[in-house]
Amino acid sequence: MSAAFIALQHLLPQHALSRLAGRLAGSETPWLRDALIRRFVAAYGVDLGEAARGIGEFRSFNDFFTRELKPGARALADAAEFILSPADGAVSQVGPVSSGRIIQAKGRDYAVAEILGCSAAEAARFEGGSFITIYLSPKDYHRVHMPAAGRLAKTSYIPGDLFSVNTATAAGVERLFARNERLACRFDGPDGHFASIMVGAMIVAGIDTVWPNRFRTHAAAPVHEDFAGAGHAFSAGEEMGRFHLGSTVVLLFEPGRVAWRDDLAPATPLRMGEAIARRLA
Repeated sequence: MSAAFIALQHLLPQHALSRLAGRLAGSETPWLRDALIRRFVAAYGVDLGEAARGIGEFRSFNDFFTRELKPGARALADAAEFILSPADGAVSQVGPVSSGRIIQAKGRDYAVAEILGCSAAEAARFEGGSFITIYLSPKDYHRVHMPAAGRLAKTSYIPGDLFSVNTATAAGVERLFARNERLACRFDGPDGHFASIMVGAMIVAGIDTVWPNRFRTHAAAPVHEDFAGAGHAFSAGEEMGRFHLGSTVVLLFEPGRVAWRDDLAPATPLRMGEAIARRLA
């Protein structure tokens, strides 16, 4: 079944489907909006009890999908001691960066430079460092937060494919996270230089940030932006961006900066704000 699903993804017009999904998700027509939301909630078991608004209060399906939570719905771990989970989801892979590469799934990996959209020399600062890949399922809260305090240094929007990012596809598609459309955000802070990479997926309708940006989802060419001196500084746990459908987050830290929790393994569930690593800086 997974092989057939992967083969189908190769054949589908991924970007055309995503643009169509984006138009439907952005509709503010009440009957269509509410019907989409109700079907989605029922199909995926979304917990609306923790959302700040209910059905009928969202402007569009996109507004629902990027819903904010009620105050206090997520408790933040002590950021003085820990690195925080940037999102709700489940661990896809976690481990060290070795020979400039990141593990995607058993028998598959990809280059740090490729997912960041930078040179091998620039990516080398992460050699021997640490990575974690977090998969956000359809039912999850889809805002992305800071794993640690940092000042935005640069971003790279890299256009690409829009394969699904579920477990079966990660196991069956070479370099999945380095070939899908993505936004690599890099920060400098007390925990050194680190990256939070927002990876799009099938029918992704948009990737956005809380700071003004120049990239456009589904664009044809990369967009690299330098934010040095722009003053975009964030605290650990603060919101930095959001996904409009389909998503994965990859975190990268330099060597000697973090020690992942011993119990983290593929499929470990995570909640935004919980401790995922001990700070070593």
